[in-house]
Amino acid sequence: MQLPSHDRYDDLYRDFSWRIPEDFNIGRAVSDDWAARDPERVCLEHFSPDGDHRVMTYRALADRSSAFANALVSLDVKRGDRVALLLPQSFETVIAHVAIYKAGAIALPLALLFGVEALEYRLKAAGAAAVVTNGFGLERIRQIRGRLPALKHIVSIDGASADATAFAELVDGHPSVFDIAKTGPDDPALMIFTSGTTGPPKGALHGHRVLPGHIPGMQFAHEGFPRPGDKVWTPSDWAWAGGLLNALLPSLLLGVPVVSSPAQKFDAGMAYRIMAEMKVRNAFIPPTALRLMRSVADPRSKYDLALRTIGSAGEALGRETYEWARHTLGITVNEFYGQTECNFVLASSAAYSVTKAGAIGRAVPGHRVAIVSETGDELPVGEPGQIAIASPDPVMFLGYWDDMAATERKFVKGWLLTGDIGRQDAEGYITFDGRDDDVITSSGYRIGPAEIEDCLIGHPAVQLAAAVGKPDAVRTEIVKAYIVLSPGHHPSEALAADIREWVKTRLSMHEYPREVEFIDALPLTTTGKVIRRLLRERAASEG
Repeated sequence: MQLPSHDRYDDLYRDFSWRIPEDFNIGRAVSDDWAARDPERVCLEHFSPDGDHRVMTYRALADRSSAFANALVSLDVKRGDRVALLLPQSFETVIAHVAIYKAGAIALPLALLFGVEALEYRLKAAGAAAVVTNGFGLERIRQIRGRLPALKHIVSIDGASADATAFAELVDGHPSVFDIAKTGPDDPALMIFTSGTTGPPKGALHGHRVLPGHIPGMQFAHEGFPRPGDKVWTPSDWAWAGGLLNALLPSLLLGVPVVSSPAQKFDAGMAYRIMAEMKVRNAFIPPTALRLMRSVADPRSKYDLALRTIGSAGEALGRETYEWARHTLGITVNEFYGQTECNFVLASSAAYSVTKAGAIGRAVPGHRVAIVSETGDELPVGEPGQIAIASPDPVMFLGYWDDMAATERKFVKGWLLTGDIGRQDAEGYITFDGRDDDVITSSGYRIGPAEIEDCLIGHPAVQLAAAVGKPDAVRTEIVKAYIVLSPGHHPSEALAADIREWVKTRLSMHEYPREVEFIDALPLTTTGKVIRRLLRERAASEG
């Protein structure tokens, strides 16, 4: 799983080979194995706004997760059962995850931001047998409990109630020794629902191999990770593949402490404070959050930051944000790419001289990525097509839950088709243009929204932006931009005209937004991705 000791990317890529054990269990690997070697090693630190930060050791994680695994068995949770986690970043979340893997069950992480309909859809589709949640989540589960026939048990980390068992009582009431389920790389471990940017969410089922499959990407994007003193934090919800598999679990596997922080609407000042107070060295920060962090002027003079690396994924980072981070934070952000179905397959790494403004990066060692046509044929350099990953691959999903037809449609000629449009240059760098459904067709041109949005946020009045196609009788579609203004700026036709001219003079006559609309907030998934589908529908309804 470790990257070879090379300084050059080409040597690294050539000499890497996968060595995933036939007997591998995520739960054991991220807790008990470390507890046996270095029991007092710190694995988790929790940031508290009042300064009362807490820590947990690998010994405590191993013991408490084994106790909770025994509790799950006592609740008749069997191997292969789905156990939902509706929780914020917390020690209890990690304990529950590890216990589920140890028991041979399937973890189903869900975001607390989900409304009752979204929760009902996912819990019902997965047939979840149990839910571990807090008081906030419990209130939502109560509203739909009667429509979830498979749900047998609710466990609350906020204590017992008439319809929930107390998490702490279960842990304290069971022994801390557990016979960990024997699992192999392809045994199911984790189900994460897709974000639903283009259609109904689907449950992507992953085997235990998904975790070791993420290690080369972590080591590449975080430049030799782990190094002495490394410590990881992400504002991303651990219910998302990014927060869970691009930060939490790989760090625990490699013995690196992970900082958790209370659930909140993203706040740039608080993000800087967390990183400074907790001495975070390695951060995973999605592009949307990085753009919001630009609102804090001269952060290095206000916060004692110890950052060594920043990774970013989820949306296109773009040249503007890339250059801002280099200038303001003194760090080259290493962008990476993947999907819920197949994650962390492309990446940048400044330490290995793999970095280019506006590009995601190159294939992570161990993965083969190409630009292909809809029929699965590799395309020439510079030609746009679908980003595709060669099968098999350790990070590739086992399939969509209870949907073989959709799984089969995902593959063509041995390639997993991502549905994302990109292009590859002569050096092997891949640039992300947008989702296939997001591409705008205007006057015969196919226009990706990512480049337009990157240009838009370079305007001093623009904090966030999304570009979509609006139906047009003459041009098929025109580019329409939805803009969230930076503090201190106010909507006006003069400002809209200035923004249009900004893009026209920097990109091209066919890419500038012919319509600009100012809005208070963009529709985002729980992972921070813009739901352009909703904006397209909004634009189409305007006539």
